[in-house]
Amino acid sequence: MLGRLARWLRILGYDTFYLREGDDESLLRLAQAEGRWLLTRDAGLAARATVPRLIRVEATRLEAQLREVLTKAGLPLEGGERLTRCPVCNGSLAAVERSAVEGRVPPHVYATHRVFHVCTACGKLYWQGSHLRRIVARLDTIAGAAEERSGSSTGAATAPGGRAAP
Repeated sequence: MLGRLARWLRILGYDTFYLREGDDESLLRLAQAEGRWLLTRDAGLAARATVPRLIRVEATRLEAQLREVLTKAGLPLEGGERLTRCPVCNGSLAAVERSAVEGRVPPHVYATHRVFHVCTACGKLYWQGSHLRRIVARLDTIAGAAEERSGSSTGAATAPGGRAAP
């Protein structure tokens, strides 16, 4: 399963669909119909798939998976528009008035933060706390390590997705 990878691709700003349950044929049809990358760890699925854009993810650690997928897909290792998608559901994040989140976030968060975002699909709230700083630092480390190995980052216009069909 590539659920963690899907979440981190979303954090990087890539439109990432993740299918938790479903048969291979449904997955292949979805990838084909939507023109998505298909990411899988399943060697059998990778061998019989006829979709034009498929990556068999061989790495087991998250950081290595991100580098592998982004490099093979020709996408920028530093990400697209970071922090614009909900890592939980892939919805878009939108700024929300501070007054609209009162009572929906812990009191200390409301008292110490001015900028909030909400997922337009699931309603989850986000703010810039220490967790976000750690996420950004981790992404910067991944991108930096990959650039050191390759000499530069690469770019493309198409976004990949989670295990299922990006």
